Amino acid sequence: MGFRWEWRTFGPDLGTAAERLAALPAELETDSDETYLVSDDVRHAVKVRGGLMDVKHLERVGGDGLQLWRPVMKAPLPVSADDAAAVLDALRVPVPELDPGARYDLAAIVAAGGGAVTAVAMRKHRRHVTFDGARAELSDLSAQDRTTRTIAIESEDPHLVTAAVLALGLADRDNTSMPEGLVYLVNQPKVST
Repeated sequence: MGFRWEWRTFGPDLGTAAERLAALPAELETDSDETYLVSDDVRHAVKVRGGLMDVKHLERVGGDGLQLWRPVMKAPLPVSADDAAAVLDALRVPVPELDPGARYDLAAIVAAGGGAVTAVAMRKHRRHVTFDGARAELSDLSAQDRTTRTIAIESEDPHLVTAAVLALGLADRDNTSMPEGLVYLVNQPKVST
């Protein structure tokens, strides 16, 4: 599994950057239901999509703020005790003694987290394009009756990511990982209409 550099921002209005990406031909457009596992430490990304437990580690943050991600697990649920332990370790919560002969589904992993792990269901519409040589994604997210948009730029080459962020006029925005953005979204007060 390969490393990739990523930059991401969130907000209900992503301005001309979103308009420019939306005007490009979509290489792939998908709708998915995903469940993210989050804890008080949202350094790594842990989610379930399409019946697979997907774990990515944030290896480091570059001087320009880009995040270097490494996929470490893509395993069908239920997972082994070793994989369940790796999930809890990625969430940076204490790992209890697990039954080595058991298989762990999503609910069992959350329970093994001893109240420190929360499962957050998310609906995601993703539109993938190429922008200035980098992969770009414009997505609409909904979780716990809240919605937002996100733009992500990624590549194995950090220079392509930085150049695309600059060209889209997004350099003044914070680079926020998906788990950080999700936690922020679901903790916002609901706006009544």
